[in-house]
Amino acid sequence: MGHIVWLASYPKSGNTWLRAFLANLIADRRDPLPLAELARYCEDEALPEHYSALAGRPSAELDFDEITRLRPQVHARIAASHAGTVLVKTHNRAASIDGYPLHNPDVGAAAIYIVRNPLDVAVSMTEHFGLTLDEAIDYLGADNAGTLNDALYVSQSLGAWSQHVASWADQAGPRLLVLRYEDMLEKPGKTLAKAARLVAPTADSARIDRAMKHASFRELSQLERRDGFAERSAKSTKQFFRVGRANQWREVLSRAQVERVVAAHRVQMARFKYVPPGY
Repeated sequence: MGHIVWLASYPKSGNTWLRAFLANLIADRRDPLPLAELARYCEDEALPEHYSALAGRPSAELDFDEITRLRPQVHARIAASHAGTVLVKTHNRAASIDGYPLHNPDVGAAAIYIVRNPLDVAVSMTEHFGLTLDEAIDYLGADNAGTLNDALYVSQSLGAWSQHVASWADQAGPRLLVLRYEDMLEKPGKTLAKAARLVAPTADSARIDRAMKHASFRELSQLERRDGFAERSAKSTKQFFRVGRANQWREVLSRAQVERVVAAHRVQMARFKYVPPGY
């Protein structure tokens, strides 16, 4: 049986970018890995087929409690299908529900958690989920926030942005690496190398640099324009890989909207240096 390295984040925080980098690192090819091949290098714990196989009926028919009870079995099933370490994407917070862990500790080896400024997360969510800015801000602050159970993914338990961040970041240590999305942008060599050392400790600097180049936003955007991308939301009219920069919120959020986000998430925003001057 293999063991899982969780690639965790609140939605729209850079999870796909990190997966693209690590997939290219593992594949170690001369040319960038096509987006359609990312799934070969990283599983997704929310894929319906995992739950349908265990439940014996379509996962869309399962309620939240049934999904919660099946989740540890799904993780064991994923681990058992791999001889060694397997990367697994998750948007669930680090918690348990009614005694059932959202991440099975018996098959977990380590985790990488990406945190992103919630002001920018709110902006990114509007396009991906088809929300207004105010709706996205409300979603970030909802203690019971989660995703829908549909044909693409089973329900995931998020909680409010602050809850999600604290649930993972409070566990930071040798087995849990916390990365800021903004550092991935501003200091990619130093920041992504930390993730590389956790996943592929023998990778040399040339291999890491090549993976970073293959997973640059420019390269990923070109690949998406050429081939499309299955993970792009049906509610979005734009590319999945669109901008890839920090502080987009300064161009679209009103002062009142910024104040709402800061008031709801000040503690965790201050922890990661996201509180804007004057707020």
